[in-house]
Amino acid sequence: MTTTPQNVPGLAILFVLFGVLCISINDLLIKQLSAGYPLHEIVFLRSGIGILFSLVIVQFEGGWGILRTNRPWLHATRCLLIVIANMTFFVALAVLPLADATALFFAAPLFITVLSIPVLKEKVGPMRLTAVAVGFAGVLIMQRPWADTSALDVSRIVLLLPLLSALTYAMNQLLTRKLGVASKASAMAVYIQSTFIFTSILFYLIAGDGRFAEDATNRSIIFLLRAWVWPADSDMWVFAGLGVNSAIIGYCLSQAYRLADAATVAPFEYVGLPLAVIWGFLIFGDIPVLEVWIGITLILGSGLFVFLRERQKARVVARGKIKARH
Repeated sequence: MTTTPQNVPGLAILFVLFGVLCISINDLLIKQLSAGYPLHEIVFLRSGIGILFSLVIVQFEGGWGILRTNRPWLHATRCLLIVIANMTFFVALAVLPLADATALFFAAPLFITVLSIPVLKEKVGPMRLTAVAVGFAGVLIMQRPWADTSALDVSRIVLLLPLLSALTYAMNQLLTRKLGVASKASAMAVYIQSTFIFTSILFYLIAGDGRFAEDATNRSIIFLLRAWVWPADSDMWVFAGLGVNSAIIGYCLSQAYRLADAATVAPFEYVGLPLAVIWGFLIFGDIPVLEVWIGITLILGSGLFVFLRERQKARVVARGKIKARH
């Protein structure tokens, strides 16, 4: 079992670009389904189909043996964080424009930078901390704290949900760094999808009959807790597409971060922001308001600056090590 990180940046970038494209399609399809199905049913069907494809890939990457791990609790924690990140994002997505929810979620790299200080004991210089502050200023602008709640289309709690998603996703990424390179991409995808299936079954057992949504008026709560229904024939292909998409996303992102360092791969995830704006306009007719455009600009600019600084720092450290050897 190898413990040496691979370094194939070109292939890693292709994987992350394709993965991000699939994520944008995934978000679009879930937003379309949110009007008629509960979130836990969508997650169950998506992951149930997705895990079948992931298990096929497992056979090509080494067979059932690669599913064994020496760090089950760390993987379980990582999977739970991903579940929280996904479900809080999708609950917000049911009522927020696609671009707004996606832009707020991209605070995740800023959280990663801040949390890396206490968790990974990394040193973050004043320039990166300033960039992080600028990014969070963009988040604050998108939250519009000066606006009266009646002027907002959604509650302030819903506006905070993508940030909770970003925070748990960031914590997941930090755990992924600790896990190293011992697990195959397909195995990590199976772990995640298994956790989604378990969580959605738990939701079904507790709230699958819809009793907790009967008197609800909040669209996010209704999306989360409404009763399971048999999918319409016209939606069967949408669920099938979601399942295949789920397998592709899990594999592509895991593979991308296995094949190259995060500082190389992560900036390309920002392709998801313009894609969200495009899908939101073409499918739902949403045009971001001025505050959202400002927030997108600040978050995108600060996030890219942070990653570029990390990459520059890594190169300086690498050159120092080479000189030390000579």
